[in-house]
Formats: sequence, C-alpha cells, structure tokens
Amino acid sequence: MTTDGRHLLTGGKLPLIAPEHLAQILASASDLVLLVAPSHKVVSVLVNPAQDLRARVADWEGSPLQSLFEPESWRKLEPRLADLGNRRGGAEIELNHADRSAWEFPVRYSLHRIGADNSVLMVGRDLRPIAEVQQQLISAQLALERDYEAQREMDTRYRVLMEVGRDPILIVSMSTGRIADLNAAAASLLGGSRGEMIGAAIAQEFEGRRRGEFLESMANLAVAESGGPIELSARRSQKRLLVTPTMFRAAGERLLMCQLDSVDSLSPQAGDLTDNLARLFQEGVDGIVFTDAEGVILSANEAFLNLTDSANIAAVRGKPLGDYLARGAVDMRVLMDNVRRTGQLRLYATRLTTDFSGQIAVELSASWLNDRPKPVLALVVRDVSRADTLRRAPGAQSEEGMRNVVELVGSSTLKDIVAETTDVIEKMCIETALELTRNNRVAAADMLSLSRQSLYVKLRKYGLLNKDGD
Repeated sequence: MTTDGRHLLTGGKLPLIAPEHLAQILASASDLVLLVAPSHKVVSVLVNPAQDLRARVADWEGSPLQSLFEPESWRKLEPRLADLGNRRGGAEIELNHADRSAWEFPVRYSLHRIGADNSVLMVGRDLRPIAEVQQQLISAQLALERDYEAQREMDTRYRVLMEVGRDPILIVSMSTGRIADLNAAAASLLGGSRGEMIGAAIAQEFEGRRRGEFLESMANLAVAESGGPIELSARRSQKRLLVTPTMFRAAGERLLMCQLDSVDSLSPQAGDLTDNLARLFQEGVDGIVFTDAEGVILSANEAFLNLTDSANIAAVRGKPLGDYLARGAVDMRVLMDNVRRTGQLRLYATRLTTDFSGQIAVELSASWLNDRPKPVLALVVRDVSRADTLRRAPGAQSEEGMRNVVELVGSSTLKDIVAETTDVIEKMCIETALELTRNNRVAAADMLSLSRQSLYVKLRKYGLLNKDGD
C-alpha cells in the first residue's frame, strides 16, 4: 500500500528543504520545470543538467505561457489550468512545445498549484526519446511488411514460373537427398503427382541408383566443366530421361536443380548432329579454335594442342591467339580485318609457333560468328607442312631456278645476276604480302617489317601502284 507522503512532512520525518536545494531536486528529478504565475507568465525555468535544452529555453523566462506551445496544445492546456483548483493532486497532460524558430518537441507535464497566489508548477518529462523509439518501431514494422510483401511476390513469381514453364525441373536438397520441389511437367515425366513426390528420396525415383552414389555422381557432373546430361531410367514411368544438374546454394544449403528431358522426345537428327559435331571437335585431325572478339582463346581441341605442343587446354585458354602465330599481331590484324568485313576467310597461309619455339606451316580458315551478344571467331587450323613436301616435285623448282641463273652466266656480271634475282624475289614477296592482306598496305608493310614510305617506294619501283589502280 502506498501513500501520498504527507505523513513525512507532518510527522517531521522530512526536514524543510532550502530553495536552492529544492530547485536542484526538481531539475534532477525531471527534464524541464516551469513556474507559472497566475497571469500565465513564466516566472522561472529549471532544466535538467543532463538534457540539451538549456540553450533553447534560455529566453522563456518572462514570456507568456501561450507563446511556448503550439495552438492545439494551448487549447488543451488552458482549461486544465482553470480547473486545476478543483482537483486534488496534480494533473498530467502531453503537450508540444514550439518556439519562434519552429523548433518543437513533446513533453508530458504534471501540473501542481502551489503557493498562496495560486501559482502553477509544471514538472515535465521530455518525450523525444520515447517518440524516437516509437518511430524506430514503426519504421521496423514497415520494413518487415515491405520485406514480407516482397517475399510473397517473389514466391508467387517462382511458383508461376515453375508451373507455367514447359521445361521439367526438380530441386533436390544435397543434405537430405530428397526432392525439395518440382513442377508438374517433371512430376509427369517421373510418373507421379507433385504432392506425393515432394519429400521423396530422389535416388528411389530412378532404377539401380543408391542415394550416396547418385548424389555424388550428380554433384560431380554439376561442377564438371564440360558436363553434359546423364541418361537415367525413371522407376515409376519407365521412361528414359536425360538429367542435367546445376548446383547452387540458398540460405546456407546446397541444392541441386535438375532439368529433365525425355530421350524419346528429342529429335534424332538434332541429337545426332550435336553428337557428331562434338566428336568432330574432340577427335578431328584439324585444329579447331574459338576466340573472343579480341582474339583471346576460349577453347581449342586436341589437334590444336598437338600442333602447338601444349600440355593441356588450360595452357592455351585465356592466351591471345597471336602468341601462336609466327607474325603475331600482323597475322591477327589481317585475320580480324578480313573476317569482320566479309564474315569468313579461307586458306590464310602462315606459320604456327609451338611451345618449344618450333614453327610449322599451316593454313587457317576463319568464320565470324556475330549472331550473339559476344561474337566469336572460329578457326580451322590445318597442317600443310607435309602436303607442301608431297606436292613439290623433288628438285624440280630448284633445277629450273638453277637453269635460269646459269643462263645468265656469261652474258652478265655476277653483281648484275645477284641484283636481278634479288629484285625478282623482292617483287614476289611484296605481291604475296599484298595478296595475303587483301591489298591492305599498312598490314603488308608490318608483315614485311618495312615502313610505309619504304613500301611505297618499292611499289613504284616494280610498277605495282599502277597495277592496283592508284
């Protein structure tokens, strides 16, 4: 049981308190204290030292009480002050302060009439911390509601995609080995309904599969770089299915998304073509290379690795193709310029550099695959070193060249014979470079290691400028 404390004063238990101590006690026990005269003028203002209100209320003393509150708060306070004499004890009321600088804050006041002149003591508690906490709670609640709505929206989208999509898809938990979700198309292929298959062990849905073995093989296939589908037989429907797994992680759990395809529904012609192209890439006698638009190797087959004496595909992937061409950047510039302009390039003769500084004569055929966001350059590299040897009649060209040179002996000096043959070889080299570069003289000069000025001098010397129509 509690009392109002009057017996402390009447019984002498509590001594009289000095005015200066009383002011300190009032200020410390509350946040803001106003002493108001019967004329509703503020006589004194006490502020808790721990609060940041002192500077803001410094000019309140002597101000009309009405000027310190918002109009609505004053309409609430005025009748309370008038009725204060009819009440026993104090009255509590929540008000909003507002000064001339439009600064405002809420305060809960306890009103007490004191003294013989009916002055009013307003003992206030700052409600801003409570208001801030309430605002934080409201913001948190709104954020939770937004997250909940977003989650519902994403769940609806996911469910619609699963049900409307034509591709049979099921999701398997790697930790339990059970089906976490699947769409109607996947349930139809497996021979059951979606409701009865959710939570079922995935290994039991296929013939001759154990849980541990099945999950391990599917996980290995999902992370394999060149992993393809695996053919399985469904236990319920007895259908042969191709399963293509993809591993991902969600909420700390590893999941396996499996795309199902019926072997019988696949087009035999398309399946055979894909299989034949894959085997040609892997087992073909000619090197096949795919590069990006900058000439960086994306993939290459075993034949190209043999031509370059590379240890494995990792040794060539990510390297510029120009590193394997004898003329380097010159060959790449000619290749790229022509293939981008015409879409393809046939029988471009050059030499291939191996990993051990060897060189081999090759012919390149290139195709520009630009029907995609990131165009790809596809090249077929053919070894022509043996073919040149077989096609060339042994000694035929050398004997003919020897006869031409010998015929000049006696009719010209040795210096003239050497100068004439040098001019013939130089002209042939320039004509060959122009032919290889499709008359691109800048590329031809780079190929012959000549400056552009020197190339133009030689073109005029051998009459090749007139021949080209310049």
